[in-house]
Amino acid sequence: MGTVLPGVCCKCEEERRRQFAAPGEFSESQTHMTEIQRSLQDGVTLSDEDVEGRGDDLAKMTYLTMCMKECFRLYPPVPQVFRQLNKPVTFVDGRSLPAGSLISMHIYALHRNSAVWPDPEVFDPLRFSPENVSGRHPFAYMPFSAGPRNCIGQQFAMNEMKVVTALCLLRFEFSLDPSKLPIKLPQLVLRSKNGIHLHLKSLGSGK
Repeated sequence: MGTVLPGVCCKCEEERRRQFAAPGEFSESQTHMTEIQRSLQDGVTLSDEDVEGRGDDLAKMTYLTMCMKECFRLYPPVPQVFRQLNKPVTFVDGRSLPAGSLISMHIYALHRNSAVWPDPEVFDPLRFSPENVSGRHPFAYMPFSAGPRNCIGQQFAMNEMKVVTALCLLRFEFSLDPSKLPIKLPQLVLRSKNGIHLHLKSLGSGK
C-alpha cells in the first residue's frame, strides 16, 4: 500500500494538470457544470417547510441522484479497499490466488475503466439513467464497496446528502475557484490536499 498510494497521488496531480492545462479547457468545463447545476436547480422539489419526513420528494429528484452517483464514480469516498481471500480464486486467464491472499481492489481505477465507462474523465450523470445502468455489471460501480462487507449506512448517507445538496441549490449558484483547484489526496478516504475553494452566488431566499 505504501508504494501504491504515492503513485496514485502523482497520477491524480497529472490528471488535474492535463484536464485544466489551458484556460479555455477550464472555461469549457465550467460551462458544462453550470448547465448541469441549472438542471439540478430546476429539479429540486424540496423546501425548508417540508424537509422533515418527505422521503417521496427525495425519490422524485432523480437527476440529483444521478449527479451524486457520478460524483462518487469520479471521486469514491474510499479509493481502495483490501480483502483476504477465504478460498482460492481462479481468474478467466487461468491465473489463480490461494486462500489467505491479501488483495487490493482499486475502486478509483475501477471507476475509470474505459472498457466500462466511455470517456471516463467526463462528468456525465446520464451514465446512471435506468437504461444505462441496466446494461452494466453491478460491480462496475461500488463507491461504498460491495457484497456482505459493504457500507451499511450508504442509503442514509445518500439521503442526507440529497437533503443538504438540494437546500444549498435552492440558495446558491456554485463555481470553482480556478486559481485553487482541488488536488486529490488518496488516503484511507479520498480528500483534497488543499481544501475545496468555491465561489457562491446568492439566488435570493430560495423556493
